[in-house]
Formats: sequence, structure tokens, C-alpha cells
Amino acid sequence: CTQNLPDATVIPSEHFNTVLYTGNGATRSITGVGFQPDFTWIKGRSVASNHHLVDSVRGATISLRSNATNAELTSSTGDVRSFDSDGFSLGASQNNDTNTNAYTLAAWNWKAGGSAVSNSNGSITSSVSANPSAGFSIVKWSGNETNGATVGHSLTTAPSVILTKCRTSASSWIYGIGGMSGLGVNDYLTLQTTSAKSSTTTFYQAYSANTFQVGVSAASEMNRTGKDYISYCFHNVDGYLKTGSYVG
Repeated sequence: CTQNLPDATVIPSEHFNTVLYTGNGATRSITGVGFQPDFTWIKGRSVASNHHLVDSVRGATISLRSNATNAELTSSTGDVRSFDSDGFSLGASQNNDTNTNAYTLAAWNWKAGGSAVSNSNGSITSSVSANPSAGFSIVKWSGNETNGATVGHSLTTAPSVILTKCRTSASSWIYGIGGMSGLGVNDYLTLQTTSAKSSTTTFYQAYSANTFQVGVSAASEMNRTGKDYISYCFHNVDGYLKTGSYVG
């Protein structure tokens, strides 16, 4: 009997939702998300196209491509224009990434914590939009070229995965999986490649309830002086979010 089940602590649709739509090449609003997203990931379904990632911490008009190493791009006429109360608005884009006429697309939307706030828990002060109850935060920070530097993520549990990209230079997407049970703390994947799992202390060094710790990598632009970064942090939430690995 469902009356004997405990109340859900997180209603999934209030924190994550997928919407499908067809591009029209004109300025428009995409609705039906159910909340104002802080992180939106768009991909064309009917045509080869770039992944298009935007978040409220960097600004809706500033995008990254998860399939590429490029630094972030700012769009003045197309792509995502704003995050709205029930979705997001698009410009008159004709570049097949977000709104080309007749192309079908998918948009995955996460709710963080709205406007970013300063976090000084780590040795590097960060700007964070966090949704601790749903195990998700968006963390903007700048490198200091210090091995063992820590960055506050504003969650209440250690992240199980962290996805970091240098915003200001061409670099790999460093997908830290060392927070997952059964994997090494230094294990990682690179999102834009087909490479197998690897391990290094120059990327992620520790995951804690308040911060994550990073090394320094010149080759992959991790924690370099004068470089800016964005990190997406996730941890497991019963009934809502689960990270893990399996053997085929």
C-alpha cells in the first residue's frame, strides 16, 4: 500500500526534466520544464550537431560544447537567450545546435540554486549555485597553480562525480569519477573522447562534504593561474539520482 511508504524527500520532476521540441529558426520560448532551470544541455536529434551546454552561473548566452575542447562562446543573436520560469528562450539560430528550422532537439534541464553566491570553504573562493537536496551544484572558480588546492561546492555530501571544463582555453572535459564507490579517487574520463578510464593526481585528488581537491596539469589546463573553470557536481540522492559503474 503506497500509504505505508515514506514521503519522498525529492520530487524528481521539480529538479530535473527533459523537453523535446522542433526548431523553427525564430525567436521563441521553450516551456514545459516545470521550473526555471540553472543548467540546460541541448542536442539535435535529427541531425549531426554539437552539444550545447549553458548555465545560470556563467550566463545563459555563454555556451560550451561537451563534444569539443573549445573555450566557451558567447552568442549575440541565437542559441539560448535566457532562463525563464518554465523553461528557456531561444534566439533565431540557424546553426543546427539549438533552433534550426524543422530540426528535432532534446533539452535536459537541471535546477540548481538560482543566482550564484560566494563560497570560501576552500583555498580557492568559488561562485556557486547549489541545490543540496537534489545533489547538484554549479561551481565557477579560477585556478591558482597550487597542487592540493580546494574548491567549495556548497553541497552537504561529497560529490560522486564532477565534470570540469576550462572556460578560457581549449582543454579536455575532465569527468572525475573517483567519488563513486569502488573506483579510485584519482580516476577520471574525458567527456569529448572515446578514451578508457585513466588515473592521475594532477586532476581530482579528494572529494569531501565541503570541497573537492585538485592538482595542476599544464597539458589539460587544470588549475592554471589566470584560467577560469566551471564544474558540475553531483552526488547520490535516494529516489532521485544515482551514479555508479557496472561490468558488461
